[in-house]
Amino acid sequence: MKINVIDLFAGCGGLTDGFLQTGKYKTLAAVDWEYPTIQTLKNRLKTKWAYDDVENVLHFDIQRTDELLEGYSDSKYGDSIGLKKIVNKRNVDLIIGGPPCQAYSIAGRVRDKNGMKDDYRNFLFESYVKMVDHFKPKAFVFENVEGILSAKPGGISIIERIKSSFNDIGYDITEDLRSDALFDTSFYGVPQKRKRIIIFGVAKSSDSKDVIKQFYSLMKKEKDSKQTNSKIAFENLPKLVPVRNLPKQSHQLSRKENTLVKNHVPRFHSERDIEIFRILANDLKTRENKYSTTKSLIELYKEKTGKDSNFHKYNVINEDKPSNTIPAHLYKDGLRHIHPDPEQARSITVREAGRIQTFDDDFEFLGSRGDQYKMIGNAVPPKFSKLIGEIVSDIMRELK
Repeated sequence: MKINVIDLFAGCGGLTDGFLQTGKYKTLAAVDWEYPTIQTLKNRLKTKWAYDDVENVLHFDIQRTDELLEGYSDSKYGDSIGLKKIVNKRNVDLIIGGPPCQAYSIAGRVRDKNGMKDDYRNFLFESYVKMVDHFKPKAFVFENVEGILSAKPGGISIIERIKSSFNDIGYDITEDLRSDALFDTSFYGVPQKRKRIIIFGVAKSSDSKDVIKQFYSLMKKEKDSKQTNSKIAFENLPKLVPVRNLPKQSHQLSRKENTLVKNHVPRFHSERDIEIFRILANDLKTRENKYSTTKSLIELYKEKTGKDSNFHKYNVINEDKPSNTIPAHLYKDGLRHIHPDPEQARSITVREAGRIQTFDDDFEFLGSRGDQYKMIGNAVPPKFSKLIGEIVSDIMRELK
């Protein structure tokens, strides 16, 4: 018997895809408010997981909780009978999801003049709590960024608000989120330095706290002693090299290559940026390390652009180490995710970003290229999701 799941803030389906890979779950419904991510998730459920009916994948604003449950007819989001009727009389065993994390991210707070204290996304977790309260699953999985541990909108710790909210509706979570719930996915087979909080909650019972301890104990046992390097993200992909005088295109397949791979088309780069990328990638490859400090990178930027900057803007991915984190911000530019091959002299493609996030090569991303980068940056790596799914399924067999 499969475990029935609802995925909230589902995005393009990083959590869902990992859980479905275990063969132990059935997705009853998924919700997200970004149209391209919903189309991507629907396509994946149809083509990979043989879901005939994807009307249960809803494009809607989860903050409108009552309408989401009861049904809606909306000029932007379309029509739906609502989650109550979609679920019908089936039990919802598990709710998974991660409310948008930009308001909790440290980088986001640095960029925002008010430290994102006024950002509505600080309280999207409340909608998640309402859905858990309505469907009363045996357990839930709540994913977010490390910055959630220190976020204090309105001067009150968001983590304390979350603990209190789940306690009020009858669910236990761990008291020590920093020690128990913080994971670096590069130690779990993901070729990327990516720290995330995984909150596993269980309906209160005489042994619910022991069940939660068991989850984190099993997760920690799966931690590798070494980090996963990023080389696997670039292996066996066709080379895309600079080319001049083509409209709206700065790179094309090398003459040696003739293989087309979905979502493997680079951004357009100016000749100036191509030169910078080549210099930096070659510096890393030859280990000259002329540009290994923040100061040297700022000076290179000034030299090539004539502009001043207090921050360095460039980073070449080192194949011998995990990549730096793939963020949603990647949709704006790829300067901090430069391909390690000097011959290619470009930022990474959507497919390479997807590989760094452990999406399978048959996972097709829809929407504009910017949409695709954004949804990948917001996703939970499916390989990490699969591990969570395996452990949660073992634990849920024992829950009453």
